[in-house]
Amino acid sequence: MSSPTWTPDALRSEARRLAGPAWRLVEAQHRVSTLKLVDGLDEQAVLEDMLDTTKPPVPEDCRGLDYLLSAPFRYRPYPSGSRFRRAGLTPGVWYGAERAETALAEMVFYRFLFYAESPMTPFPDDATEYTAFAAELATGSALDLTMGSLARDAAHWQHPTGFEPCQSLAETARDIGAEIIRYTSVRDPQAGANLAVLSCAAFSSPKPVDRQSWRIRISRTGGQAIRDHPRLGIEFPPDAFSGDPRLAGMIWERPRPA
Repeated sequence: MSSPTWTPDALRSEARRLAGPAWRLVEAQHRVSTLKLVDGLDEQAVLEDMLDTTKPPVPEDCRGLDYLLSAPFRYRPYPSGSRFRRAGLTPGVWYGAERAETALAEMVFYRFLFYAESPMTPFPDDATEYTAFAAELATGSALDLTMGSLARDAAHWQHPTGFEPCQSLAETARDIGAEIIRYTSVRDPQAGANLAVLSCAAFSSPKPVDRQSWRIRISRTGGQAIRDHPRLGIEFPPDAFSGDPRLAGMIWERPRPA
């Protein structure tokens, strides 16, 4: 199946407005890991500032954004390619989802993938805590791969491992000034929508606008996720992501941690 070719003029005709929240999950210790090294919050703030000076500078158009929003645009080179970003010294992409549950499915998939690629690593006894946060987005130039002419190439946009068509599309999207790409999640059992943010200008609020707490446990029976408020539990059986060949050799029976 040959890769689709979209010219800048063709993409411009598909551009449209998009606004709303985008959800993403991070491990809950993203801000408290340094607290154990200091005696109080003031010292922690100083330590965080010191550590920040050792990191790559925040791009000018991303300054003023919370680090949860700006981080994907800050770190280069990119170690390995993702759906809309090539490996190497390439522009950043912030990935989110329209629903927290879709972002959760993406996170659980990548936890499965970690263990599939680490067959000697035992599953942990306890659940890991995550924070789901919502960023508010607004742009006059978004591409929706689920609608219009772009939807005709859905087989390319939704391939589980072949990212070349999406990466080429993202490069042309940047050429026309598109700031967001909306596409179907291949991980979410409900086929919810993901959002690839190509530009920091698409964030209409400089900080997350909502948060949720999740606990995720990976075991021989798959993945279990629990949200306390509002209460929700979601299970992902071992074959939840069977469409991805990278999970085909997953070893589900493992020794307990020592």
